[in-house]
Formats: sequence, structure tokens, C-alpha cells
Amino acid sequence: MAKGDKKNEWKEFFWNPRTREFCGRTASSWGLIFLFYLAFYIFLAGLFTLTMYVMLLTLDDNTPTYQDRLATPGMMIRPRSEDLEITYTKENTESWDMYVQALNRFLSPYNDSVQEQKNHECTPDKYFIQDDSGNVKNNPKRSCQFKRSILEDCSGLYDRYYGYNDGKPCIIIKLNRVIGMLPGKDGQTPSVSCSPKADDTDKMGEVVYFPRNGTFNLMYYPYYGKKAQVNYSQPLVAIKFLNMTLNTEINVECKINANNIPTNNERDKFAGRVSFKLRINSRN
Repeated sequence: MAKGDKKNEWKEFFWNPRTREFCGRTASSWGLIFLFYLAFYIFLAGLFTLTMYVMLLTLDDNTPTYQDRLATPGMMIRPRSEDLEITYTKENTESWDMYVQALNRFLSPYNDSVQEQKNHECTPDKYFIQDDSGNVKNNPKRSCQFKRSILEDCSGLYDRYYGYNDGKPCIIIKLNRVIGMLPGKDGQTPSVSCSPKADDTDKMGEVVYFPRNGTFNLMYYPYYGKKAQVNYSQPLVAIKFLNMTLNTEINVECKINANNIPTNNERDKFAGRVSFKLRINSRN
């Protein structure tokens, strides 16, 4: 009998035919609760939408409002290999062909014909400033030509193997992009210099830079961002090793030289510089 009473109580809780209540509430009571929560969540959604709208009004599609900007941009080499180690045997084509192919792929956007078609012939040795006019955006911004032929012996145009078959390989250096950065102060052009680590001073031999002065010309700066400057071609510096010691691993460090870019950051020893290992083997 007690079980029957308890069962009836549960039945009446879910639906009471006398009071026409469902789960202890009438239809009008449930309707008011539904309307309250509907209005509450509509308000929350509206508040969230308004907040996002106001925040988006402060953003620029082309330039980040806040940048985690490094005081010194990083550097990288091409061809890029695992652990920044380039090792090959000059008589063995298969050991260095992958480096040649990597350089061909990397430099293909720099072909002279491509650059002449897409980019602007700028005035050397001065910044290519393209400011907006008030609220009128000067977009898309033009980019300066960096022709592959500038790299001369390391362009792959005159030596399709980039010197790897002769034991005189080319390494290409690029400076990482930083929006708005103006490297060089008072008209001084930033340049790249490479040297062996302390234990390898007598092994690296002579090097030659392309462009000949190893500089990043000022006309390629400032960089305005990927969206604003769609066809931007990053300037490059190539280093050709002419007579390095064979069958020996050599530690090389390249760094940027500019009067407004510090390279002695204690928190980041690789800011403004890149270190790599180079070993050319020979069977002779």
C-alpha cells in the first residue's frame, strides 16, 4: 500500500490532472520562466555581440594593434636543413642535389620576370614610405623589386648548382619580417657579416657576399604586413664560401650589422644572428 501511495505521488508530481500542473508548475508559470530565460540569454548574446563589434572597430585588417615585437628580428638560412647542418660530399650529386632543389624553389618568386611584372622599381638607399592619407588607406601598398640576378654567382642563373659541385656552396640569409621596422639609422644600410666560431678561425677561408656589400637595401623597408603588401619580396643576402677546409665541420655565425638593431640580447642569444654547421667532404 505504501508503495502504491509513493507511485501515485510521483505520478501527480509529473502531471496533476486536478490542478493541471506539470512538475509542480502550471502552464502559465512555465511560460513565464521560459520567457525570463529567453530574454536573459538574448540579452547576454546581444551584450557579447556588442562587445565583439566594438572590439573589432579598434582593429586594423592590415596592421596588428598590438605586436609582440622583438627589438631584434631573427635570421634564417636557405637551404634550411635539420638542426641547421649542411653536410655533403662534392663528388656525390645525390648528397647535395636536395640543397640545389631547395634553393631553386625558394628563389623562383625572385625571378627577374616575376619581379618586373609584380613589383615596383624603387629608389635605392632610402625608405619606401607609403603612409595612409588620414582615414583613407593606401592599400594595397607597392613592393620593391628584388631580382634574383642581384645574387649574381649565388642566383642559380649562371651556376645552376650554386657552387655545391665545386665545394664552393652558396648560403642565403634572410632577415625575419617585422611590421614597421626601419633598420639602419641616419641612412646607414644594415648588412650581414659571417665569421667562424673561435675554434674554426683558420678553416672557413674566404667568403664573398651578394649583393657585393652584403646589405639589405633600405628601399625594402618598412614592411607593412602580408595583407597590405601582398607582393612583398623579402631582401636576401647570399654568402659564397670559396676555399673552406674540406672534410671538416665548421661552425659559422652570421649576424646583422645596423646602428639601431642590438645583437647582444642576453635573453635571446640568437636574436639578429644565425649559427649553422657546414661540412664539405671530398674523396680526393
